[in-house]
Amino acid sequence: MLRTLKKLCLLNGVTGSEEEVRGYIKARALKYTDDVREDRMGNLIVVKRAGSQLQREDATLPKLMLAAHMDEVGFMISQITDAGYLKFMPVGGIDPRIAFNRRVRVGERKIPGVTGLKAVHQTPEEERLDIPKWSSMYIDIGAKDRAEAEKLVSIGDAVAFESDFAYFGKADGYIKAKAIDDRFGCAVMLTLLEKDLPMDVTFVFTVQEEIGTRGALAAGWSVAPDIALILEGTTSADLAGVAGHKKVTRLGEGPVLGFMDAGTIYDRGLFEALRDLATENKLPWQIKGRIAGGTDASAVQKSRAGVRVASISAPVRSIHCPNSVAKISDIKQSLKLAELFIDAVASGRIR
Repeated sequence: MLRTLKKLCLLNGVTGSEEEVRGYIKARALKYTDDVREDRMGNLIVVKRAGSQLQREDATLPKLMLAAHMDEVGFMISQITDAGYLKFMPVGGIDPRIAFNRRVRVGERKIPGVTGLKAVHQTPEEERLDIPKWSSMYIDIGAKDRAEAEKLVSIGDAVAFESDFAYFGKADGYIKAKAIDDRFGCAVMLTLLEKDLPMDVTFVFTVQEEIGTRGALAAGWSVAPDIALILEGTTSADLAGVAGHKKVTRLGEGPVLGFMDAGTIYDRGLFEALRDLATENKLPWQIKGRIAGGTDASAVQKSRAGVRVASISAPVRSIHCPNSVAKISDIKQSLKLAELFIDAVASGRIR
């Protein structure tokens, strides 16, 4: 699974421009099922049938959907200046403090560039401690003027962080990459697709989560599941100088089980089922110490007559940054717990 996660994180898929990620996932999914379709929003909907005819014919089982979003935070070109610099705006929740002096790739041609800001010696002293404004930043692609820049990029082009994928720490330690949120969830679902599943499962790789769970809303109506399990990356602030619940989650302490966030109150029975499955199988688990953020569950839950929703998240340091960090053990345990959840639904333990 880690090789799949590496491949996914190195692809560019800023919200609204998920084509590269979707193409890779579709090619992988077609190796294990021919029931693959793309809806009008750009969601990729993949149905994996149960391993046996008897399981496929069990009409008493609830319709199960797993979902993870393909998109990542990034930028969009909003203006090209006479001097050939690119002005841009954020796509998704990005802290402007981490946005400048970063290597980026612009548009489908992946034109290399660097984000910039007025030099410190040109900044009045009273402004030096201020958080920079988006309007004050630019991207330098090495163009001498507007005409040269317009040959390479266009207004509306997506801009992705350029970042490598690296392992560090001891064996079974950590990974750092961009877009762990939520290529982690996509990697888990691709790995599950390879397995002989005990029931029919619909896997939905959603779009436009980072700007308001828009793809998930369409998918919830289209798929019409009874139960949906959302796989996501979530905030961790377990850093030096951060105390107590302000750490939110901690790397190395297992999958994060959702009970409530800024967009969803998760189904109590499903939360307890995940908790019990983790405990019985000696998997560590944790909850968020702060009610914040959201997942695709907020949209899926409200589709049609309502959907029972649950979530498994991997804690991620420096989320929405070009160098996010996750713990390998948390990722592997999340995969195991998702597999146990499918088995529990198939066996009738979860209804």
